[in-house]
Amino acid sequence: MNITTVGVVGAGTMGNGIAQACAVRGINVVMVDINEAAVQRGLATVSGSLDRLVKKDKLSSADKDAAVARIQGSTSYDDLKRAQLVIEAATENEALKIKILGQLDAMLPAETLVATNTSSISITKLAASTQRADRFIGMHFFNPVPMMALVEIIRGLQTSDATHDAVKELATALGKTPITVNNAPGFVVNRILVPMINEAFFVLAEGLASAEDIDAGMRLGCNHPIGPLALADMIGLDVCLAVMNVYVDEYADSKYRPCPLLKEMVAAGWLGRKTGRGVYRY
Repeated sequence: MNITTVGVVGAGTMGNGIAQACAVRGINVVMVDINEAAVQRGLATVSGSLDRLVKKDKLSSADKDAAVARIQGSTSYDDLKRAQLVIEAATENEALKIKILGQLDAMLPAETLVATNTSSISITKLAASTQRADRFIGMHFFNPVPMMALVEIIRGLQTSDATHDAVKELATALGKTPITVNNAPGFVVNRILVPMINEAFFVLAEGLASAEDIDAGMRLGCNHPIGPLALADMIGLDVCLAVMNVYVDEYADSKYRPCPLLKEMVAAGWLGRKTGRGVYRY
């Protein structure tokens, strides 16, 4: 399948990042959100991100303008009908994703592929909520999308080889490195990463070291580019907690229990960078 137009549902951090990654590689994008203000914020974020690349001489002004021109913002799902692939990039909430996928399934042409950018929810379960389970797949980008090379391509039980191959080919065309993953809670990266972050919260809660020293230890001792607590703030503490809760529900194993301190911070609304306070203040 030749994918020339991609639909993106959600103009937030992940959605506008996916839109940018597609547009700079010559792929047309329709980016949809619930209201015009959200769409305009997403478009402004892309434009600002591309401006920074121009200032760093990583992108020409002409290429920036061409990329921006390839992205159509919209509040109507009808505009997605011309896309060969639609990527759902809404909040990490199963009920919301199933609602959106149902709406997409009802109006998209039968041959359209649908992907979800979920970081932890079952691809098989989401696929089963549609009438195109064989044409449904997980396409998990990492934040910030324009910079991060990895894309997890997650096959549900029902995903066809043709769907997998088409989406993997697209990821490569975007300059990403795709890895193929079978469906399981957290897939590969978050299955390893988020429990590590959760353990860092236990270490902090037990007073073994300060947040700064925990992060310095993992940066300098394990050669991580960012410490686990600073990374949690970047991801969003609410997202980390949601992922851990998925593990508890799916695996019924106490080793995945969320740290009480993580739960307490989320309850306080200290969600990280997006709220100005998490483990650190911003």
